Amino acid sequence: MFKIESMAGNSFGKLFKLTTFGESHGPAIGGILDGCPAGLQLDLEAIQTELNRRKPGQSAIVTQRKEPDTVEFLSGIFEGKTTGTPIGFMIRNANQKSKDYSHIKDTYRPSHADYTYDEKYGFRDYRGGGRSSARETASRVVAGAIAKQLLNKIDFYAYTASVGNIKLDKSPHEIDFSLIESNPVRCPDKASAAKMEAYIKEIRKAGDTVGGTVQCVIKNVPKGLGEPVFDKLHAELGKAMLSINAVKGFEYGSGFEGTKMKGSEHNDLFNSDGSTKTNLSGGVQGGISNGMDIYFNVAFKPVATIMQNQETINAEGQTVEMQGKGRHDPCVVPRAVPIVEAMAALVIADFWLQNKISKL
Repeated sequence: MFKIESMAGNSFGKLFKLTTFGESHGPAIGGILDGCPAGLQLDLEAIQTELNRRKPGQSAIVTQRKEPDTVEFLSGIFEGKTTGTPIGFMIRNANQKSKDYSHIKDTYRPSHADYTYDEKYGFRDYRGGGRSSARETASRVVAGAIAKQLLNKIDFYAYTASVGNIKLDKSPHEIDFSLIESNPVRCPDKASAAKMEAYIKEIRKAGDTVGGTVQCVIKNVPKGLGEPVFDKLHAELGKAMLSINAVKGFEYGSGFEGTKMKGSEHNDLFNSDGSTKTNLSGGVQGGISNGMDIYFNVAFKPVATIMQNQETINAEGQTVEMQGKGRHDPCVVPRAVPIVEAMAALVIADFWLQNKISKL
């Protein structure tokens, strides 16, 4: 007996639209990017560089799954330029260890998608989480790298702002973005990065995991992106970020801190050129970009797989004990940095194209 359910929601965007496919332990993952204008000269090395920022095994504080994560383009590019047709691409899986997951074939890992997938579909690929694995995000990074090249005058900077209780004590306008890639944590502050790295190693040694936050700043955003009702720019950014594995929160501009302020303190007063003296709005007012920097925070939970014994249930509803196996990140935040940038670029590219078409 099977359930009449299929997996929807594999596509993101309206005009600049990405559809991803593949599972963590299948032959490959990949995507189809539709809506990219023709004639865009692509820097394929830059795309691969973005993938390398996300790939596993890149440092001692991430999962040691060894994947080259080399992107292969199948369509939509000729002589280095986009043709305007769908851009198909694939990333082969080269280092699966499916046997590491045989112990959860009929057991539900706490805080994973195992139970909900079984309840919805009546069937699941338990090898590495299948479609629910964060490995799917590699396809997003490829598409986001193309979006960045389309939006070559707009800059996207994401970085680790906290790990556990260790926080980067700097506001977005104080950050030296050139330091983001100077350490494996991707925190643009040497002292904070060292503390974060040491803590992640301590957590890993204990067989546990820890969460944190990624902050993102988007500079040189043109005015007028976004729609004022349901398709607000910040709402789409929120959806994009909350679609990333392990994300538990999103706030932009003053966020929750703004609730502690009075209106006289929170209002962004204008300069004569339309810019604002402060930017507590986070670059978005009425759902539309105002030309100021867009900045937001994304909260990531601790990775759910821990190397400790936990009580759970199996498919028969029986209480059992299990321990995580396999290769997992003790903290997902450092590898999430390029994913946050990619999803931000996809959102901005989609609205940018919508604006172009509306002005024809």
